[in-house]
Order: sequence, then C-alpha cells, then structure tokens
Amino acid sequence: MSYASIITAHDRTAADELARLRSAFDEADAILIGAGAGLSTAAGFTYSGPRFERTFSPWRERYGFTDMYSGGFYPYPTLQDFWGYWCKSILANRYECGVGAVYRTLVDLVADRDAFVLTTNVDHQFQLSGADHARLFYTQGDYSLFQCSKPCRPVTYDNEEQVRAMASALDEKIARQKAAGVPARLLDLSVPAELVPRCPHCGRPLTTNLRIDDTFVEDEGWHAASARYHAWLDSHETGRVLYLELGVGGNTPGIIKYPFWQRAARNPAATYACVNLGEAYAPAQIAGRAIVLDADCAAVVDALAGTR
Repeated sequence: MSYASIITAHDRTAADELARLRSAFDEADAILIGAGAGLSTAAGFTYSGPRFERTFSPWRERYGFTDMYSGGFYPYPTLQDFWGYWCKSILANRYECGVGAVYRTLVDLVADRDAFVLTTNVDHQFQLSGADHARLFYTQGDYSLFQCSKPCRPVTYDNEEQVRAMASALDEKIARQKAAGVPARLLDLSVPAELVPRCPHCGRPLTTNLRIDDTFVEDEGWHAASARYHAWLDSHETGRVLYLELGVGGNTPGIIKYPFWQRAARNPAATYACVNLGEAYAPAQIAGRAIVLDADCAAVVDALAGTR
C-alpha cells in the first residue's frame, strides 16, 4: 500500500467529520483505540510551559533545556544527576498528576463495547482510569516500572517507593541550598549515591522501563498483553471495525498509524478515524472510509460522550 497520496482535515468540514465519527462509533461492531501523546496533552499533561516550570526551573537554569522530553534525553554527568531529574519526572507524570478527565470519559465510553486499547503512552493513565487490563496493551513501557540497565533478565520492578525516596531527599537538598543562597544555576540536583536504584540480581544500576533503545525489557506482563492484542486483531479481520486513532503523531507510526491504515484497507467494512490537533490525515486509498479531524482529542471524546 502506497502512502504517497493523502487526504487532510482541510479537505473536509469539521462538522461533517464529527457527524461521520459519531455514526461510525455508534454502528461499529468493534473499536480499536490507538492512543498517542496528543491524548495526554489534551488531558493537560504538557511537557513544557507552566507545568514544566513549576518543577523543573532549576534544571532549566543549570542545563538549559526547556521541556521534560528534552530533559529525559539529557546526557547527565552521573547516575546521581540522572536520577535527580528522573525521580522528579516520574513523580510529576505518574504519581502526582492525577487522572485526566478525557481518559475517564474515553474508558467509560467504551466500557460496554467490544473495544481494545493500544497505546504508546507511558503515563499509566488508562490503568488509572479503570480500563480493563485484559483489553490494554502499553507497548513502550510505563513510568511505574524500573528494569535492569544491562538487562540481566526480562523482569521489571515497581518503582514508587524508590522514586518517592529519591525525590524527598532531593527536595531537602535543594531547600538547604536555597536557604544558603546558592544560585539556581549552581544547585546540586543529584540524589544521594545510596539511593541510586540497583538491580536486585546483578547489582547493576536500574533504569526506566521505557523503549528508547534495544535494551528495553519486554517482561511477562508485556508479552501477555501483546498476545491478547494480537488475538483480538485476529478475531476482528472483518466486520464493522472502527480504528480510532487519538493524538498519534509521526514519532512511531509503525506501531499505531500504519497498521491501522493497513487493516482498514484490507477490510472494506472498516472505518479509520484520525483525531489529532494540527496533524490529521489519512491515505487517499481509504478516503471513502476515513475520517480526519484536526481537533483537540478531549473535545472530540466529549462530543462522542454527549457532554459537549
């Protein structure tokens, strides 16, 4: 299937596309939700701006980056500095962020439907919203988990206790430095060496269970979710399947976007819907069964739920 020719939201009217989406949603025998970063952005979990500044202005002063995404890839000089950033990032994006309203609405919306969720998001929002774990596959990892940096074995570890301990120690250190008049750009933002998490089996440093390279650990839970996802796909090759893509950009199109296009093309009864603010498009080959909405995901989900 060639993707050279596409249709965009500029080729359709928003009102017509939303009406088509409502019909497709109501009439679907099954719904596959593909959720990307834009869904969490719509929930208010932005990685830059005021939300970044509230927690990470000391890191901006010292290292120069201006968003949490860049902070995650910064080459910190030591493991203690690495965990100084990451304990605060995990705390902000997993343990202290609450639950996004759009996630609760979406999960409630499909609770009584034959639906499955495939997501590249790592913020645990679907789990926190009460999504059925048997109908959820989080492909790229989870902020809640650590893994061995080697890794020495395919297992992951719950990290809340360690993350909170590191963050608490760091907060105390920063407070002492500020009280002593240390300029923001010179603050020591490292955690104590004894709090750096280490693998209980080999002693190497633990790291985040996020897919950034080929050391990503696919643990037993990951493989079980993958098997359930592919079984669901196999049982929905035909029929009125709605492939509902929410907030999926171009970073990893091979996980959600391209497979959704391909499956919609193979099934003449299927509908593909792309909802993404500023980046909504679909292949011309499925134009008659494609819905493209250049819109905020939360607004569209609320509209489907009848709350807006």
